Amino acid sequence: MNNIVVYCGSNLGATPEYAEAARELGGIMAGRGRRLVYGGGRIGLMGTLADAVLQGGGEVIGVIPTFLREKEVAHQGLTELIETADMPARKNKMIELGDAFIALAGGIGTFEELFEVLSLAQLKQHRKPIGLLNTAGFYGPLLAMLEQTAQQGFMPAANLSLLCVAEKPADLLDKLADYRPVDAPKWIQPAWLNGQAANAKARP
Repeated sequence: MNNIVVYCGSNLGATPEYAEAARELGGIMAGRGRRLVYGGGRIGLMGTLADAVLQGGGEVIGVIPTFLREKEVAHQGLTELIETADMPARKNKMIELGDAFIALAGGIGTFEELFEVLSLAQLKQHRKPIGLLNTAGFYGPLLAMLEQTAQQGFMPAANLSLLCVAEKPADLLDKLADYRPVDAPKWIQPAWLNGQAANAKARP
């Protein structure tokens, strides 16, 4: 687990807790010799996290599409900055580089990136650990939605364990290190369909 991809907001959020969590995660990653791979920005939680890793003596690889670099939001002090043609290429490059994935608080882009790696894990296209840093309960509603998804038969309940969740950065990194891939079927047969089939057989 040398390269950890972190998805997070390009804004700082409504309270200082989110930036504090990003700063803490960055310091711990640097202390443990983990390299950060992230979206290459200098603003918001992205910049806060990258600065913390660099200040701790760690390495940071940024991956940014050309149009965002041209908007001058790229961090200029990174170990390496990789420029891509567009957003899909950026996401693919980050997935390729990563040994594990973490989502901090963020917006639509963060959710998109999180669900892409989660979907790929469900389809067994990678076996890498995925973590949620649940600062101030930010991801509580999302976790409840995933539980609802399993309860309503749209994914196996075992897939809930594809995510490692913790409120503290050190605890989350420990869970990622201890993660073992889950084997669960993608497609499940609903109980009502089994009952329908049994009724059909019973008809004269």
